[in-house]
Amino acid sequence: MRLSLLLFPVLLAAQNLAEVKPAPPQLAWQELEFGAWIHLGPNTFLGQETGDGSADPNVFQPADLDPEQWVLAAKAAGARYLILVAKHEDGFCLWPTRTTAYSVKQSKWQNGRGDVVKETAAAARRHGLKFGLSLSPVDHHELLPRDPKAYDRLYLAQLRELTQNYGDLVEMGIDGADNDGQTYDFDGYLRALRAQQPNAIVSGRLDFLPVGDARVAYTGAAALENWNAVEQASSLRWRPGVVRTPLRDQQWFWHPASDSKLKTVDQLMDAYHKSVGRGYQFLLGLAPDTRGLLPENDVRRLKEFGDALTKLYSQNLAARSHKYQVEGGPTEKAAFDGDPDTAWFGYTGRRTATLSMSFPDAVVFDRIALMEWLNDGQKIQRYRIQSRLGSNWTTIAEGASIGHRRIEQMAITTAQELRFEFTTSSGAPAIREIQIFHGGGDHQVSRLF
Repeated sequence: MRLSLLLFPVLLAAQNLAEVKPAPPQLAWQELEFGAWIHLGPNTFLGQETGDGSADPNVFQPADLDPEQWVLAAKAAGARYLILVAKHEDGFCLWPTRTTAYSVKQSKWQNGRGDVVKETAAAARRHGLKFGLSLSPVDHHELLPRDPKAYDRLYLAQLRELTQNYGDLVEMGIDGADNDGQTYDFDGYLRALRAQQPNAIVSGRLDFLPVGDARVAYTGAAALENWNAVEQASSLRWRPGVVRTPLRDQQWFWHPASDSKLKTVDQLMDAYHKSVGRGYQFLLGLAPDTRGLLPENDVRRLKEFGDALTKLYSQNLAARSHKYQVEGGPTEKAAFDGDPDTAWFGYTGRRTATLSMSFPDAVVFDRIALMEWLNDGQKIQRYRIQSRLGSNWTTIAEGASIGHRRIEQMAITTAQELRFEFTTSSGAPAIREIQIFHGGGDHQVSRLF
């Protein structure tokens, strides 16, 4: 099968950014914005991050395992989906796979009849979160460097078990920190996945997974300019980014006596703005402890973070505007209506546009959210935001790339009028939303989340 057919069928090879468009499942995935990533396994009980595959399966003894607690804590933070690492690099499987004995069925936990994947999938769906999985190709227990084809058969069998037996998956992570010199049949992996889960987003690092639907970055590596189209398989493809960061600094798995590494609300907010605020997905790593529960401090911090997000983005001040002006497109106010399901479209053939809004009384704000209409691709390359108080216009923000969402933070500003200039674009600019906020609002929550 040709490589291009392994991707969503609408993703034909493109040679310039203007031609690259997302598939509907990618758009739906980008709408989720914020997810939780669960790490639990022998590493949890051994106080380590990466195992070598030699741990006794009986170390896995989460006596109070409660995926519902994880789901509720993630939902309180604002997460819309949950990804479980079904197999980490140590090779231990959290479901009773037929492919290897190195799994929960060889543990005394639940007398070898437990299934963490099944319990977590049920809890997520029960509370309205989308569910996905991560399955590491790197496997220090089963890795067969002298016979990569034998390992490919094992991995494909594991993929089929997970994609056939646990319902619809929103995402499948295929990733690894290293490959021990092993080669992998990524083409075959994607074919198997597409056969059972045609709408699942396949995510992984660009330097590890050469083809896929989403690319992975980590906090601190997410560029300020974020272009959804990247070079893949010798052509440009739509592969939006997801930023992963753990709740406890540099710890994906739980470690004892590590409360000092629990990130503050301010640190989490910074990570959010450097991911969602730059058009990336935000995937927050959560680590159940040896009980199979998230520590109480983690649950508390997640609730504090969710409350802070809600308070910060609770009132869209654009609703106070009473006058709209447009250059380069129709005068309809879809960009300011508070509804991300509507959009304002510039005139065909025009590559610039200016939208402005005025207020009967001056407004005070410190952040502005822009959302681009991406169905036809990412077009806007440069933008500038100006404010007017009295007769003076001041540039308060400017940049490149908007994408799914761009949150511009600024000093507290008072304005009677705002002007949004889209100065460079590869096609007619199209805007879903322009929203204005002042931190600390306590009114009705807008549709930002």
